[in-house]
Amino acid sequence: MDSSSTLGSSAKAEVVEARLSGYDLLLHPALNKGTAFTEEERDAFALHGLLPPHVGTLEDQLERRMKAFDGETNSFDRYNFMRNLQDSNETLFYALITGNVEKFLPIVYTPTVGEGCQRFSETWLKPRGLFISYPNKKRIDQMLADPRYDKVRCIVVSDGERILGLGDQGAGGMGIPIGKMALYTALAGVHPEHCLPILLDVGTDNEERLKDPIYIGWRNKRVRGQEYDDFVEAFVSAVKRRWPHILLQWEDFAGSNANRLLERYRDRLCTFNDDIQGTAAVATATVLGAVQATGIPMKEQRIGFLGFGSAGIGIANLLLAAMKEGGLSEEDAHKQFYPLDRYGLILAGQAGLRSDQVRYARKKSDLEGWTLSGSEQVSLADVVRNAKLTVLIGVSSQAGAFTEEIVREMAKHTDRPAIFPLSNPTSKSEATPADLTKWTNGRALIGTGSPFPPTEINGKTVEFSQTNNSYIFPGLALGILTSKAKHVSDAMIMAAAKALAALSPTLKNREASLLPPITDSRKVSLPVAEAVGKQAIAEGLAGVADEKSFEKELRQYVWEPVYRPYVRLSN
Repeated sequence: MDSSSTLGSSAKAEVVEARLSGYDLLLHPALNKGTAFTEEERDAFALHGLLPPHVGTLEDQLERRMKAFDGETNSFDRYNFMRNLQDSNETLFYALITGNVEKFLPIVYTPTVGEGCQRFSETWLKPRGLFISYPNKKRIDQMLADPRYDKVRCIVVSDGERILGLGDQGAGGMGIPIGKMALYTALAGVHPEHCLPILLDVGTDNEERLKDPIYIGWRNKRVRGQEYDDFVEAFVSAVKRRWPHILLQWEDFAGSNANRLLERYRDRLCTFNDDIQGTAAVATATVLGAVQATGIPMKEQRIGFLGFGSAGIGIANLLLAAMKEGGLSEEDAHKQFYPLDRYGLILAGQAGLRSDQVRYARKKSDLEGWTLSGSEQVSLADVVRNAKLTVLIGVSSQAGAFTEEIVREMAKHTDRPAIFPLSNPTSKSEATPADLTKWTNGRALIGTGSPFPPTEINGKTVEFSQTNNSYIFPGLALGILTSKAKHVSDAMIMAAAKALAALSPTLKNREASLLPPITDSRKVSLPVAEAVGKQAIAEGLAGVADEKSFEKELRQYVWEPVYRPYVRLSN
């Protein structure tokens, strides 16, 4: 907004002061109210004739847009419908989502956003966020300096190299920061003008994109090595100069960069990586829900990972901390983990291991007494059969990797196997929950990365928990912003996970879903934010004086998508 002033405490009491008028006002997505401009506002802002004579309400518009949305024939067209709405009327866009999260979340976020990234070049119409390309590395300060960004408090940034399970999408990866920032607002009430999506365009190694005549990104192979690091450093330094107290979220960077960038910058500014820490928090919360459902203590869980890059390691690190809290030593806690990559069980001394994988590598002596199906690699089937896993987590992007044989074997050794195929989008899921239910005769505790429809077994309808980061990162950001946290600690991530676990329906009914319904996402964000902010205060990382000050800041901060009265400022 060009200018606004809050008069009173409730959202509906805010008065928006604006200098724009006529077409300029209607073309501003943060200011446009469409037919909901009153007669007095139409007089004041020269809107008569530009709008039809009907004076409507937000409720009228919601009904009209819902009908138009339902008229679209496929998910991708619905995704484009919502993106266009966001670029024309933000309040209406967010009101639609908050009123029906379950319906709109799979469209504006996972899984449809994946196709949105793949086809970004053919649908791009209006600027949203910033494309900072490598050839413009000397202009970063200039690009960030625009006054429209004066109120920015949080950034989601990606370089587009590892978009969901789809790989390198280059400039098309901008769809992810846009989608993530939309959920900051829709699910946690972070004001839209505080959010800035950014794409660092360092080229792409995706030949399909490079050969596409309509590709909108920098048509060049990816910059790597020292040049890449220098570019990221220039970006972070410029951000820090522009907004000394910014929250920066890293998103969909390749494993070779994700961990090291987080470690490099986590003490220089307030920052987190959702693929590592957000995924870890929601997965840990889901496992804690399974602990409540099965009654098997955390320290007795035997956990297998298929896929052990940044996401898998992030989950393992947080679960390891939970096991230590449960009474295990670090050495004994490590013995409960079985990490697998594409070459099978990760073993000590194996060539090509990353430093963060080494600490979880199993010793060959750990396999004494095991019956193996081959001599070269220890397969997932071998691990399930010999280790008698209680929890199996998939972050491999290998569709169908959790086979019927593997799942049935797991179900032989534990009454209620916890199985989490978390890879996104749906096409990359390690198994469908319907199959997992059938293969375990309804005994499996299931969490999926993408939404799946309910299934029936033994005359009973079974719904599945969507182990989606959207339960965590909006509330995490809200807690960070309102506590004015200086950094994001591991304990703050754990606090978010525990806050979500405390809302698990399994606390009241062991047969219930592991997580709250996705429709409650906006309700979930508040207790997550409270836990994160209070942990920041406890660690001395907060910029607020005490819990009372934080709670006041939190109550006053949350933005609601409602229309507010306008008054015109003279130019």
